[in-house]
Amino acid sequence: MTRRRSGVQSLQGAQRPPKGGFVFHNDMVCGTIIAVNKDVQKIEALRLRERGYTYAEIKKALGANIPKSTLSHWLRGIELNDAQKKRIGVLRLNNIKKAQEKALVVHKQQRIIYLKALESRNQHLKKFLKNNDIAKLLLAMLYLGEGAKWKSHRGLQLGSSNPEIMRLYLSLLERCFGVNRKKLTAMIYHRADQDLPSLVHFWSEYLDIPKANFYKSKPDMRTSGRKTWEDYHGVCAVFGPGTEVQLELELIAKMFFGN
Repeated sequence: MTRRRSGVQSLQGAQRPPKGGFVFHNDMVCGTIIAVNKDVQKIEALRLRERGYTYAEIKKALGANIPKSTLSHWLRGIELNDAQKKRIGVLRLNNIKKAQEKALVVHKQQRIIYLKALESRNQHLKKFLKNNDIAKLLLAMLYLGEGAKWKSHRGLQLGSSNPEIMRLYLSLLERCFGVNRKKLTAMIYHRADQDLPSLVHFWSEYLDIPKANFYKSKPDMRTSGRKTWEDYHGVCAVFGPGTEVQLELELIAKMFFGN
């Protein structure tokens, strides 16, 4: 004969309670246990909130995924003191910072994948770069955007703060027209806090133009008192004879306008 505990009508067929909870076949008993459990959670949540716990900390302490709306309803009457509010504010800022750092990492990874896909999609263009006519077209487009035009300046002149653009320009000039970069001259337009000799050294090494070919220049005093950002080496302008080359590049560009 099965003995029964007081307050429970029947527990026949009940499973042994697993760790962290109870399993009953009797729906009425199960509902009662859940209700009691929620009351216990509410009391504990109130106690933790009075100590200045955040909603996330309360959920973690209770080991339960309680909806935020439920916690807000339970805890709506509790006022936090200034120290508690300050602590929660600091935690929120730290959480935002962590989220931003994670998002930045994910964004960088996605961008790497995106750029690799673009590179892969255009790999077939490399073979065309060996064609001198296409190289001349590239040079004409580059000069159209960055170079001095014949009406305002006789002879080749192109300047940029981007070292790679300047190196490409000189390489294309050598390849398409046989221009000797050792005979070109240059000038650097720089900011007030920059050291001209250091800039000349950088551009001379990067472009393989002799230092003696660089004109002296004065800094832009309008930039006084403002710090120059890293990796900025001023604007390097390269000059050279070649009005015929200049006119030819402009005419090639105009051919595209006509089409």
